[in-house]
Amino acid sequence: MTAPNPPSGSVPAVGVQRPSVTSRISTRIYAGFFAAVALTIVASVVSWISFSSVNESQNQVTEESVPELASAFSLAELSNAIAAAAPRITIAPSEQFTAISAEVAAAQEEFEELFQPLAAADPGNIHIQAIAAATEDLNDNITTITADMPRLYGLNRSIDQLKGEISALSDQTSSIIIPALDNQLFFQATGYRNFGTEPIDVFTRTSGAELLVYRHLNAIQADIAQTSELMSSALIASEAGFVEPLRESFESAEDRIEISLSTIAESQMVPGLDSVVSSLLAKGSGDQGVFQVSIDRLKIIERQDQLLAANQSLSADLLSEVNAIVQNARAGADQAARNSAQTIDNARIILVVISAIGVIGAGLISWLFIGRVLLRRIGRLSGRMRTLAQGELEEEVEVSGRDEIAEMASALEVFRRHALEIQRLNLVEQLAQELSERNEELQKVLQELDQAQDQIVAREKLAALGEVTAGVAHEIRNPLNFINNFSAASAELLEELAEIYEEIEVDLSDDQKSLIAEINQDLNDNLERIQSHGKRANRIVQDMLLMGRGGGDTQMINVNELIHEHSLLAYHSARAQDPEFQVLLKEEFDPDMGQIEVVPQDLGRVFLNFVANAGYATNKKQKELIEAGTAGDYTPTVVLKSQRTDDRAILSVRDNGNGIPPDVAAKIFDPFFTTKPTNEGTGLGLALSNDIIREHGGTITVNTEPGEFTEMVVELPLVRAKAATPVADNGGV
Repeated sequence: MTAPNPPSGSVPAVGVQRPSVTSRISTRIYAGFFAAVALTIVASVVSWISFSSVNESQNQVTEESVPELASAFSLAELSNAIAAAAPRITIAPSEQFTAISAEVAAAQEEFEELFQPLAAADPGNIHIQAIAAATEDLNDNITTITADMPRLYGLNRSIDQLKGEISALSDQTSSIIIPALDNQLFFQATGYRNFGTEPIDVFTRTSGAELLVYRHLNAIQADIAQTSELMSSALIASEAGFVEPLRESFESAEDRIEISLSTIAESQMVPGLDSVVSSLLAKGSGDQGVFQVSIDRLKIIERQDQLLAANQSLSADLLSEVNAIVQNARAGADQAARNSAQTIDNARIILVVISAIGVIGAGLISWLFIGRVLLRRIGRLSGRMRTLAQGELEEEVEVSGRDEIAEMASALEVFRRHALEIQRLNLVEQLAQELSERNEELQKVLQELDQAQDQIVAREKLAALGEVTAGVAHEIRNPLNFINNFSAASAELLEELAEIYEEIEVDLSDDQKSLIAEINQDLNDNLERIQSHGKRANRIVQDMLLMGRGGGDTQMINVNELIHEHSLLAYHSARAQDPEFQVLLKEEFDPDMGQIEVVPQDLGRVFLNFVANAGYATNKKQKELIEAGTAGDYTPTVVLKSQRTDDRAILSVRDNGNGIPPDVAAKIFDPFFTTKPTNEGTGLGLALSNDIIREHGGTITVNTEPGEFTEMVVELPLVRAKAATPVADNGGV
């Protein structure tokens, strides 16, 4: 395509006569600049003379007053750091003690380096002398506290170790004594030491010696509990005076335990008890025992408290003296600043006169040349450029004059002609772009059809899986019915046995009556537990049957209760697969949530899937932390929330697992995408959950922070706009 011929009368871009040197705008501007430079040189000479005088006054401020004031302020800042050093050291964790001690020592050295020149310059100053005395006392106290801290850390570690050892030994002692008590009581009641021997006659098993063994076993159990409590109380005592009475009570209990141990030693009924009890009692004796360690620790703390109190008084005196030095330095700096200000005022008057001359000259240049000649022509050219930018390309550009502006106008005319040609080319490109966009839309529709076909196949597979789940639930329900029915029948038999027992009660001894009553109570308690857990299992089976049915009609349901029930179902399902699975379920439901219109089975599947995924993530993170030895106080937690707005329900499930990386978060709703092992997830849970929420007219949003948390947020309308086909889901990502 060829460019159109230029209109008649237009000025061609090539062949414009270059302007002469004297008529060029650049020549005129250079002349004006040279005049301005001349005025600037004159102003600079005058300024040089004026600022030389200002510099003399300023040197007095910068070289004498300001350094003195800066040193005083730095001294005040370092005195604050030294005053706060002792409390920092006393509360420092052991792993940070060395670093904090080094910081405090550095602050002390820096304070000394800054203070020595001031002291040398004015040794007779009473403020300097007071600062020196207060600093020396503060440093001595800090040195004492620093020296005590390693010993205090060691005592704290010993106390933590003793707490664990006392608890372990106490549990070990109980694990020996309690079975021995049960065996002795069973022997006295039945005469059997074990089931492979003949029973002992009633007179022997109820003799005074056997009763004495049982009484001493009880006494040892009580005294062991008392000694453990006394040692634990000593470890948490707040004053050293509280520990000594605890030690005396411990020694009394220790004597009683030794007497009881010597009494039952001949019976040889409790092998190993003597060594375990001796190990436990040894934790309270000696210089490394509980009571002495606690006293040593509390004495160090009391000494540190006294030193901290003394430091507070010394710090107040030190800050007062440092502030006095700061005030003196500030007064000197203020006087020097006033002298400098007077010099600057004189120089300012001279500069104002020179500036006025320069402003008048610049105004004349601007008005006569720039305003009346240059800017007026540039304004006309700029207006024509704006009209070209708006698309008005038909009107020619006016060219007049022989300077640079005339050259710009000629170039703009060439640009106008080229723009007309480009406009025609753009129309062709636009049509080609529209065809390309239509083609891309058709490709996108084809991909969506393929995805819809894959989802239909997945739904058919999950519907079959739901039928299998319902069948398994029915099979489990039959033995559950037998358990519940026979437990109820056993309870009735126990009631009949109680009636028979009342008839023969007069013929039994007190020990037999006590034993029968205890056995009867244990049987009733066991039956109650069987019935309770049988009903619980029946509820779980009922929920599985509801899950197996799938779909359903829309109903107005309490969404808080639905989330609660399915979160428990997900929890029990995970516990059934992994007995060590633990997670804390927190519910933060809106009490005004009320009811919303949903398909309960479908929405239940969504939150069953969310809670199962959250529990899996937190359980996995806990296992990883335990393997790394960094579990600390981490608790797997899943938070369930609901909130009602004017027209929507906002529901969320948040866990404190490892979060989702950005590249994975973009794919979690894709069918068959999963991060779980092959045998633990199908990759369909979140994809179908997303379909269910969309069919309800809602949305799912994923909020996550890698290594911190993941939150699934569902927004649903309170009333469904239209019915939707329910989707079965038994998978998970």
